[in-house]
Parts: sequence; structure tokens; C-alpha cells
Amino acid sequence: MRFETFVALRYLFALRKQSFISIISLFAICGVAIGVGALIVVIGVMNGFSHDLREKILGVNSHILVTSIRGGINDYREMAGAASSVKGVTGVTPFIYSEVMLSTRNGVKGVVLRGIDPGTSDSVLSLSKDMISGDVANLEVNGDVPGIIVGAELARRLGLSQGSEVNLLSPSGRSGSAGFTPKIRRFVVAGVFRTGMFEYDSTLGYVTIPAARKLLGFKGDIVSGLEISVDDVYNVSAISEAIKQKVGSFTVYVRHWQEMNANLFAALELEKTAMFIILAMIVLVGSFSIVTTLVMLVIQKTKDIAVLMSVGADTASIRRIFMLQGTFIGATGTAIGFLIGVPLSLLLKKYQFIKLPSNVYPVDYLPVRLEFMDMAAIGVAAFMLCFLATIYPARRAAALSPSDALRYE
Repeated sequence: MRFETFVALRYLFALRKQSFISIISLFAICGVAIGVGALIVVIGVMNGFSHDLREKILGVNSHILVTSIRGGINDYREMAGAASSVKGVTGVTPFIYSEVMLSTRNGVKGVVLRGIDPGTSDSVLSLSKDMISGDVANLEVNGDVPGIIVGAELARRLGLSQGSEVNLLSPSGRSGSAGFTPKIRRFVVAGVFRTGMFEYDSTLGYVTIPAARKLLGFKGDIVSGLEISVDDVYNVSAISEAIKQKVGSFTVYVRHWQEMNANLFAALELEKTAMFIILAMIVLVGSFSIVTTLVMLVIQKTKDIAVLMSVGADTASIRRIFMLQGTFIGATGTAIGFLIGVPLSLLLKKYQFIKLPSNVYPVDYLPVRLEFMDMAAIGVAAFMLCFLATIYPARRAAALSPSDALRYE
């Protein structure tokens, strides 16, 4: 063991004899530990919230959306084949999008109607995984009455279940002597899904593409666009550009999830950064207590410092003694903070005992996701703040003159 480390540890364990200084040291350790623990939990919750929100959005929506400036795509099969050949693309499915009115004996609700292809939708959407009753395949096996899959909140609000009949009112109708008459078609509920996001569960409805065409009055084999999934959601920008070049049409508009949700995820990232800075202030308060501890210890150990310097210890050694002592206090607080924050985060993740109102938040529980890089950043930031707090007291200790310190002893 090095000389500086030995002396620093001796001073550290000897603090129990100086009750006032030991209490300040305890406060310093507690301040750092609480700050680090709070940082771990809050950053874990922010990561979990962002990750769950992204997974839910990308489950209901595709990674890349291909639409036409003209309002519809006729040659979508050829376009889907061309998009499928792009490296990184894992699935392509056509879709039809519109807003209609859904009516039952229990009320009327505006819904977002999406026409899908049950044969290819599983490669892009998570609808099959989100089903709580029925099956996506049921959309095509209901005889003359087409099927519709509705969200759980929409089903609860209108009292719907599998087998219930509903009427869909399309904005495309015809004008007559009595005025405009909307097109109305009867559907049977083929299933109910739940994504966990209130906005989707209360407004979405899925039907087959032919049923959507007939309801909306589309002429010919036309769709609203293509939905595409990729193997790397963070590389969608490059894949989108490759798809646009492969398709080679000036009438095609290619967008990806980062563009469509840029404001939302930018706000989440800004909130995460702000919370990190705010909670780091708690660690900073603990580091100020380290300064107080070391300054008082330097004053108390003035004679010891002078003796050490008289027997050959240089200023660098004296400086290292007090820097090591402060670093030990900071490292102890950081370690305790990890011992508090990590288990608490894991408990929150496993038992989910904090529930959130689903009609207010996009998730119905408090999600937690611990990432190595964030844990490393928290540990390094806390350690560096504690280390910087040792510089001033250590320099003051090293600046003592042995003759002045021993003159009145």
C-alpha cells in the first residue's frame, strides 16, 4: 500500500473520534448516495418511457411509410416488390387510411379506419400480438358481412365484443334531391386489440383492403400507400433514401418514423437531459459537504501535516492524501447510490406497483429501462464531481508551511 493511501485511510477511519467531522462526512456520503440513486431511478424511468412509447408507436405504425402525392397508388404490387429488394427491409404491406363514423345502438364514435392485408400485415405491424380476443385472420372469414377489429377502449365505450354488429358511415356518398347521403355498411366485430396506448385503443379500427375500398368508394385496385418494416430502426433514414431511389418515382413520398415523431422524441430527450442536470445538483450538494469535511480536517490536522512534511513528505504527497480521502468518501457515496438505485429500479420494473391513468399517459404503468451507458455516465459524473471537490482543500493542505504550523505547538 502506498504511503498516501495508508495515511488517507488512517485519517478516514479516525473520523469517528471527531464526531462533528464524522457527521459532516456522513452527510456528504448520504448526499452523493441519494443523488446517484435518484439519478438511476429517474433516468431509468425516462429510458423506459421513451423505449415503451417507441415500441408501441412502431407496433401500430410502420418504420417507413410510402404514399403518393396524387392520393393513391395503383401499381403498389410492383412498388412493394421493389421495396422488398432493398437491403434492410424485413416486411412490406399495403394499406388504406381514412376517417369514418362508427355507430352502434350504444352510441356513435369517429374512428380511424385502416384497411390492411391480413396475409402480409404480420411482417410489419404488431396487431396479431396485441389481440385480446379474436384473430386477424377472422377479417376474411365472415361471409357476406365483412369483419372489423376495434381497440379495447373503443369496444368498452360502445359495449362491443367479438360478434357484435356495427355500422360504418363513409364520407364518400352521393348527393340527391334530399341532400348528401353518406355510404353506410354493416360490419361484424372480428376481434379486439389492446396496445396500451389510449389514443390508439380508442380510435383505431382495422378491416381488409377490399372492404375498405368498397366502403370508401375507391375505383379499381388502389391503396393509400405501403407500410415497411426494417431490421434497424435507427438506420431508417438511409433505407428510406434507398427505397426512394429503387422505386424511382417523383410522385412517391417516403417518410420514416423519426421524421413523423421527431418533436415527440426530441422533447423526451430534452426532458431526460434536464432531469439529469437537476438531479446532478443533489450530487453537487454532497460534493460541497466533502469540501467542508476536508477543510475542517486540514485545520485539525495542521500539526500532523507539518510533521509529515518535516520528515520528507513533499507537497504532492500531502495533496494526494486529502484528494484520496475525499475520493474515498465520494466513491462510497456513489457505490451506495448504485446499491439503492439499481434494486429499486429492478423492483419497479418487475412488479410495476406504480400505475398510471391510461387516458392521460400513453402507458398504464411506470416503465423502467436501465442502460449501461447511462449507468456509466451517472457513475463517472458523480465520481468527477466528488473528485473536483477535493482539489481546493488538498491544495490548501499542501500549501501549509511546516515552520508556521509548528511555531506555536
